[in-house]
Amino acid sequence: MLEVTDATLHYGAAQALRGVSLKADAGKITCVLGRNGVGKTSLMRSIVGHHRLTSGTVAFEGKALDRSAAYDRARSGIAFVPQGREVFPLLTVKENLETGFAPVKRGERHIPGYVFELFPVLKDMLSRRGGDLSGGQQQQLAIGRALVTRPKLLVLDEPTEGIQPSIIKDIGRAIRFLRDQTGIAILLVEQYLDFCRELADEVNIMDRGLIVHTGPASDLDRADVRKFLTV
Repeated sequence: MLEVTDATLHYGAAQALRGVSLKADAGKITCVLGRNGVGKTSLMRSIVGHHRLTSGTVAFEGKALDRSAAYDRARSGIAFVPQGREVFPLLTVKENLETGFAPVKRGERHIPGYVFELFPVLKDMLSRRGGDLSGGQQQQLAIGRALVTRPKLLVLDEPTEGIQPSIIKDIGRAIRFLRDQTGIAILLVEQYLDFCRELADEVNIMDRGLIVHTGPASDLDRADVRKFLTV
């Protein structure tokens, strides 16, 4: 579904990515882990089109996306849930969800029923402003908004950050449902090790702008792998 090859990214003289390669397959959860500042968010934003790579390629369903704008990638089936949620605080929950209609064909511009099945609180708060929701509720809204676009690839950047444990469990169940019932590809950036271990089919560990390990989630129990994750 997604293939990144030799991705290099610079911010001026600073190099954020150093030849990163990874794959995300349909019907699987691919997790990217690493300490703060190793390039995880830069990689995700490069995949969804927010940053232009210095060199390397991003291919989706076999088609190179290197010259595609972020909105074209959204239309092709890539949805992004950014770190920090970034909901529209003055729009209602319903209006926030409806912003996901932009890349969708006119005949499909309705909120899928499973969004409310996964996150019932959103249905109860449709008329409430996004900025009045708790952090956990905003995270559920951000994921729901991404699902409205009918993605083939869902990119999640640290969805558990600052979220209470009960909602982390709800988000985990939702991600598992999406993998098992819809068959979409899920690319998940996380620092919460247990969350990744429970969900991931494959883990990629980053360090200093590089992928330093790729393997099954069970590898997270190995001492030589965990050394890249400890502070």
